[in-house]
This record gives sequence, C-alpha cells and structure tokens, in this order.
Amino acid sequence: MKFFIDSANVTDIKKAYQVGVLAGVTTNPSLVAKEGVKFEDRIEEILKLVPEVESVSAEVTPDAITAQDMIAQAEELIKINNSDKNITIKLPMTLAGLEACRYLTKKGVKTNVTLIFTVNQALLAARAGATYVSPFLGRLDDISEDGVQLVTKIAELFRVHNLDAQIIAASVRHPDHVTRVAMAGAHIATVPFSVIEQISKHPLTDQGLEKFAADWVKAVKS
Repeated sequence: MKFFIDSANVTDIKKAYQVGVLAGVTTNPSLVAKEGVKFEDRIEEILKLVPEVESVSAEVTPDAITAQDMIAQAEELIKINNSDKNITIKLPMTLAGLEACRYLTKKGVKTNVTLIFTVNQALLAARAGATYVSPFLGRLDDISEDGVQLVTKIAELFRVHNLDAQIIAASVRHPDHVTRVAMAGAHIATVPFSVIEQISKHPLTDQGLEKFAADWVKAVKS
C-alpha cells in the first residue's frame, strides 16, 4: 500500500516528502481555505514541491455543479503545471462528476472520484474510468458504520471484475485505520502528517535507541 498525504500545508507536505515514503498528495478546497491562500497558487506550489510523486489531486470547487463546469475547472487546473501528468483532477461522486470523469479519462487526464460511501458508488466511478476512487472510512465510522469493511468490499469487487481503479482509503484518522485498510486491500491510504508520525513510532523503538546510546557511551569510555 502506498501513502499519500492529505494536506494543503506545505510544511507538512515537505516533511512527508523528505521522509521518502510519499507517493502523492490529496487536497480539497476546505484544506486550502484553512491555509488562507488562493487555491490555484497552493496547487502550483505543491506541484513544484513534490515533483516525483505520482499524483497531486486538485479538487474542483463546490460551485462546479454541472459536468461542463467541472471540465472547465479541470482544464484550468491542468494548465497550472503545463499538463504535467502527475496532476489528478478530484471530482465528486455525482452523476455530473461521473460524466466529467469519463470525459477527462478519454483525454488522458488522471481522475480521483471522492466522497464514496458505498460499493455501488465505487463501481460506478471505476466504470466511468476513474484512476482512483476514494471511500471515506472515518466519516462512516462517525455514524457507527464500518468504514474499513467498505474498503474490503470494494477491493473484492475490483478483484472479481478486474477493475483497474486504485482504492484510496480516505478520512483515515489513526494508525489502526492504516493497518486495517492495508490488510483490506487498499492501494493507497491518504493521511495527515500527524498519522505518518504516529505510525513511525513505538515505545520499544525509543527504549531500544536509548539502550543503544547508553551502551555506546559505555563502549567509548571503556
């Protein structure tokens, strides 16, 4: 399973990229709004910051209601980095979003269909040609449904029908989510940097490092 970072914060994105595990970035207008910057400017900044990742998802804005609106926005977003293939257009799971997905896919543009909460929605997105589908497991957990189980079902469906779309487990809240979606068959987990930090740590690792350091001091002094 690959790791994307779900953030519009350039400091966090840079940290994750430097660690060496980052395969992509997901953003949305809400994340960018928190940064107090223009959406297009931040997308351009991210694209320059992580040139070697496979995908930077730039989401169409909520006022893009029709497929034509979404396509028009997508075409402007693609221009940000001169059509470099690592930009991905993030589209909502609506009929208009699916229409835009099919159009952009035929044009060779990578797409990420987001806000997926059922297996059937994932199936529709895959059939529309989505490069990525993003089930939101944390939000399902919030209403007492099993978000990881949704990822499991989608992964099995894609396997049975040999569908190429990659599953991005989104709305990941904690390390256990990461473990479970990896075992459930997600191709990617998109997580905040705080979760990347959490899964890199363990008390026994810290204790081991402390012991190694103490033993090294003894060895040097002997």
